[in-house]
Amino acid sequence: MFARTARLMLRPAWEEDAPALARAIADEAVVRNLAHAPWPYDLSDAEAFVRESGQGALPNFLIFTRTRGTPRLVGGIGLAPAGAGSAELGYWIARPYWGLGFATEAGRAVVALAHGSLLIDRLVSGHFLDNPASGHVLRKLGFTASGQITMRAARARGALVPMAGYARRAEGPAPALRLAA
Repeated sequence: MFARTARLMLRPAWEEDAPALARAIADEAVVRNLAHAPWPYDLSDAEAFVRESGQGALPNFLIFTRTRGTPRLVGGIGLAPAGAGSAELGYWIARPYWGLGFATEAGRAVVALAHGSLLIDRLVSGHFLDNPASGHVLRKLGFTASGQITMRAARARGALVPMAGYARRAEGPAPALRLAA
């Protein structure tokens, strides 16, 4: 499954993406805000991610800019099971692309896909308290803070880190989204 937005293409990871993925995510400022990625992050970690990313029932995309030339990898976004009828939204953006609205744009596409095509009624997500920019993205995507702070493992930090919880329910028809198989 693929999704396209005005500036982005979201697609599954392919084997040849591993070197670009390793370069994009091997930044401590990025990886410290992810629950499952190790630090340091290297090519073998990217290759393992590519092998595993297509095995779940829910989509897990890499985010590329749509260009006239070779698309550039700018991040990743996906859904994971989170209980009956729910899924967890997770995402990351490579540091050179922070502040350009790519997380929000990709998030809108995945939220539309989740509620519209996948018929997932409830999405959950969260952000580590020391990453408030991610909370801003979640609010722009229509998520509401749950008021709960939980401790979540951050593998790269080797510690439990306080995380603010958010949730979003499907509200009427999902925003229009062009999908390509």
